[in-house]
This record gives sequence, C-alpha cells and structure tokens, in this order.
Amino acid sequence: MSDFLTIPRQDHDDLVIAAYMHRGYKADEAAEGARLAAEAARHGIRTHHALKALHLDHLFGSATGGCVPGAEIEVLPGRFAASEAWNANKKLGQSVAYRAIDRAIELADQYGIAQISIDNAFHYLWGGGYVMAAAERGYIAYTNCTSTLAEVVPFGGKFPTLGTNPHSWGFPTMDASGFPLVIDWATSTVAMGRVQALKREGKQLPPGSAVDRDGNPTTDPHQVASLLPFGAHKGYGLSLINELMGALIGGSLPTHRGRPVPKEGEKSTSAFYFQIIHPDALSGRDFAEARTQMQNLTAVIHDILGHGNDKAMLPGQLEANARKESDACGGLLFTAAEVEEFNELNRELQRPEWKV
Repeated sequence: MSDFLTIPRQDHDDLVIAAYMHRGYKADEAAEGARLAAEAARHGIRTHHALKALHLDHLFGSATGGCVPGAEIEVLPGRFAASEAWNANKKLGQSVAYRAIDRAIELADQYGIAQISIDNAFHYLWGGGYVMAAAERGYIAYTNCTSTLAEVVPFGGKFPTLGTNPHSWGFPTMDASGFPLVIDWATSTVAMGRVQALKREGKQLPPGSAVDRDGNPTTDPHQVASLLPFGAHKGYGLSLINELMGALIGGSLPTHRGRPVPKEGEKSTSAFYFQIIHPDALSGRDFAEARTQMQNLTAVIHDILGHGNDKAMLPGQLEANARKESDACGGLLFTAAEVEEFNELNRELQRPEWKV
C-alpha cells in the first residue's frame, strides 16, 4: 500500500460532514453521506468515495435543485404488506438508501421478504455498501438504480440513452469466507467515476470502454463522451432491466435524467429498488448430510473454490482485503492526488489542511 497515504477516519468524516452542511444539508444527512463515503474508501472503492459524491452533488444536486437538502421521504399508501413505495422528494440518496435498507429488514423479519421502490431520488453512489451492511446483519440483499445521467450507448447504437445502472447483491457468507459476498457492478464497462479517477491520476482507460464525441473508441479519459456496456448485449440487457424497473416505479425518460426538464410535468430524477430476503424464508429444510442452512452455504462455496481452484476469488474479496489494509493502517487510504483534492475542499471551507 506504499502508493497510498493514511487519513484518520475522523478527519475524513469531519470534512465531508462540514462540506454537506455548508451546502445546506441537515446533520443526519451529512453524517450518512460521510458514512457511505468512508465505507467506500475503506473498501477500496475509488470510484464512489467522497470526491465523487461531492462532485456529483455540485453538478446535479444541491447546487442545481436535483437534490433538496432536508427533504422528507413520503411513504405512499399501498395494499401489499411486505412492499412499500416511497417518494424521496429529491432527498440525499445515501440517506434514503440507508433508511430503505433498515425498513426492508424490518419487513423481512416479519414477512420473510420485502421490497421498497423509490421514486424522485438522487443517486445513492456505491450500491455495494448498502447490501454489504445488510449481509453483515444476516440477510440477502439486492438493489439497483437508474443513474443520474444517460451516458451509456446501447448495444448496436451510437447515442447514449442508458445510465451506468448498477446492480448490487449481498450474501451473508461471513462464516463461509470471513466476509459478506458482494456482487456489485455497473453495467458499463467502467463506471464514470473510474474515468474521473483515471483522469485525476493521469492514466488511460482499458480498450473498449468508451467513445469520444464523434463515436470513436478512446482510451483517453479526457476525451470520453460516452461509455459502452460491458459484455456487449449482456451488459446492455442488465442495464435495460434498471431502466424498465425505473419506468414502472415512476422514472421518466433516461435522456432527461440529471438535466433541466424540457417541459412542465416532465421528470429528471432517478429511481431505486431494494429487496431484502430473510434466509429462513428460502429454506427447503432438506440439506445433504443433515447440514444446517449456513453449513450448506459454506459447503457450496468451498466446493466452488476447491478442485484446484485455489487461485479463484469470491466477489467481495478485494473489498474485504482493502478493508483489512485500511484498518491495519488506522485510517482511510487515499492517493496523493486525492488528498490534494480533499485539501482544496479544506481550503474552500477555511479548514486546516490535512497533514499526512
């Protein structure tokens, strides 16, 4: 980890909270924004930590009306006991997501499975952080969302009409692997946050990730105009799922998101979907060799990684390793370029610069 500098988490959180509150957010919203940002950095998610969150808020959030500090969530009347539909009223996405996970867990404890759909939302950043938190509490969790902007070209097309549209799953595999298994991916070849990170670090994109304004392939992050779906038609299909779910929840046209609405009555907000499953609700109670449910889960994972597959890796393992490194260093790990951007924020807020 010699390329990284260690920043105490308290220093990080104090700065991020101050930045959000300077923009008008309430103390609880600012704390939730800092929590997600810190957990992203702690787990090595360089595309969705505080710099990305605050940049997104500046471009499309509190500075432009796309996110409303202090907004209140409205739980809509419904007829399905295990399902809730929320109007987020443009509240900070991280605050909405943490509340949705907590509420869905309450419902899953009662009904075995729960889902929460959320309209009029502002992007919640790292979806893996929410499902990981639920998995650590013993639940199976899933979320998807429509991204802030349509910046991905559909398979076979030439104009960006899809978001990067992530999917995130979390499984309670702590006994089996020592960490929750988290499958978390954008449906573009790279996330736009990755483009920004590579631009910051002066590095190139992998081939086949993006196109420039003329639709030509590019590996230069400074020339990126649109992204490409991963796996051609496969990533396109997964991205399309988010758009269809968002449409059913209440989201409008992808090309309107994050932009000024073209006419009265139109919408430019994102949509979220959360699902929590209690493992007991899945159990068929007939496990081989009289194993318990969790013993069976462990046995399956060990079988997958056996048979000479000792170099194979579980989803979430990289994040778990980054978390161990971060905790061992006693703080959050950032590059020198990232620390300089944080110090620009410190100077803007008239706070002392971080001394590394």
